[in-house]
Amino acid sequence: MPEISRTTLLRAAGVSAAGMAAAALPAREAAAAPPAAEHPNVTLIRGYYAAYAANDLRALRDRFFAPDIRWTIPGHHPLAGVKRGVDEVLAFFAELARAGFRAEPIFLAADGPWVVDLHRGWSTTPRGLDTTWALAFRIERGRIAEAVNYPGDQHAADAYFWRVFPLAPLPDRLRPRGGR
Repeated sequence: MPEISRTTLLRAAGVSAAGMAAAALPAREAAAAPPAAEHPNVTLIRGYYAAYAANDLRALRDRFFAPDIRWTIPGHHPLAGVKRGVDEVLAFFAELARAGFRAEPIFLAADGPWVVDLHRGWSTTPRGLDTTWALAFRIERGRIAEAVNYPGDQHAADAYFWRVFPLAPLPDRLRPRGGR
């Protein structure tokens, strides 16, 4: 069997000498084009994550959340459901803070008024939840108007939040109805 040279093999694969030379350049020389400007809604969500990490509820209220924000938390646990308005969303965030919940963005992308986020979310008090989450943010007038949360492991999220936020014993568990 005849020996095939490296050059012949590369030519057969469609790789030219110029392509090989470009691939051998350090990354800073090969990437001469300036980076694309970040979408303003992605910049907004990065700022939101910074305020969230600092537990800066005032910044969340004043700079990031629309007054009529809707935040949807799926699942079958005490924190699940739709939070309507800044006060309900901030009350939800206060409960997450009690559980030492943290979030670290992995990926952000924008298309029109929507930003899709993939992040690592984990608990510290107590430990026990560490998973990937996705959020779909709808931005209106430079603020988060809606967020829909998609946990990577809904069963783990449900189990964790039930462990951290159990129901009060009866009779205190139920809110009085009709003044009775």
